[in-house]
Amino acid sequence: MQICAFLVQVALGKSFYTKLMILRYRLLNIEQYVIDPEREYEKLAKNLNGTILKIGPNSNTYINILDIRKESIEDGKGYLATKIAKLIGFFNLIFGEMNEEEKAILEEKIIKCYEKKNITFDDNSLLKTEENKVSIEPVFKDSTDMPLLEDLFNILGEDKITKKMQIKLIPFVKGSLNFFNNYTNIELSNKLIIADVYDLGEENLKYGMYLFIDLFWDKIKNNREIKKAIYLDEVWRLIGVTSNKDVASFIYRIFKTIRKYGGSSIAITQDISDLFSLDEGTYGKSILNNSSNKIFFALEEENIRILSKYTNLSEKEKIEIKSLKRGECLMFVGEEHILSKIDVADFEKEIIV
Repeated sequence: MQICAFLVQVALGKSFYTKLMILRYRLLNIEQYVIDPEREYEKLAKNLNGTILKIGPNSNTYINILDIRKESIEDGKGYLATKIAKLIGFFNLIFGEMNEEEKAILEEKIIKCYEKKNITFDDNSLLKTEENKVSIEPVFKDSTDMPLLEDLFNILGEDKITKKMQIKLIPFVKGSLNFFNNYTNIELSNKLIIADVYDLGEENLKYGMYLFIDLFWDKIKNNREIKKAIYLDEVWRLIGVTSNKDVASFIYRIFKTIRKYGGSSIAITQDISDLFSLDEGTYGKSILNNSSNKIFFALEEENIRILSKYTNLSEKEKIEIKSLKRGECLMFVGEEHILSKIDVADFEKEIIV
């Protein structure tokens, strides 16, 4: 059950269709995690008794980017090695595109940061050791056992080579984004969770989106028997030109491997060209190719031209997709291309609108 939906704010509308999908998946008791950069799903979450998690200057919701969670292990890698790879991508968003030497230096500082919390490449270092107590089952360390951004900030300041990196972290530790410098204080117990990052503002949305995706991805991997879905609205922010290869690779890995965890991933965008703006479209194309279903509403000429470059659109379909009416779409289901109309019941409209 994997869907990659490229939706445009024309005809039925990307937000309306996504909300309809969330509603119907809710009825099927599927766990759902939604990245909401434009605060479009708040009413739906309330109507469906979902949980809204907000992160921003006026929020008391915190997520520590340096958390290593029990579920965060990746196949063939240890805990710390897995985390370092994700952190390099995150810090690339902050520091700008780093070369290999800069990445190596940053990795050294990250390792030192965890060492100060007695966390090493030995996975057993992530287990709690309690004096005078015998635990039948090992207990994984809590968020409060992890370092904070401020710990890394201080380490970066000890070396002239990484002083510039430290300066760029000032907003995240001492400035307007200091809510990133806190221990995680949330639980993901609801089967519908909306991650609202709207308050971060246009320039900082990508940091919050990455933060929640990292958190949700660990939750998704927790139980392969449970069906779940993750929605990445405005996904171009993390695989487009404003992102970097490390982050885009992480997003691509989700689309490539989520099926084995019983999950589906839904990418949503208003402008198809944004998906192919990084590294000559490598990551957008990879996500496109790893999606079993693709859904397109009415497109403008420029987007049709770009789409035809990466898919096998026929000349007839190019004409049809340009003239689709409200509620109509072109679906790619495996090798089949199907013109469809989305029907919505009155009670569904009342819940969504």
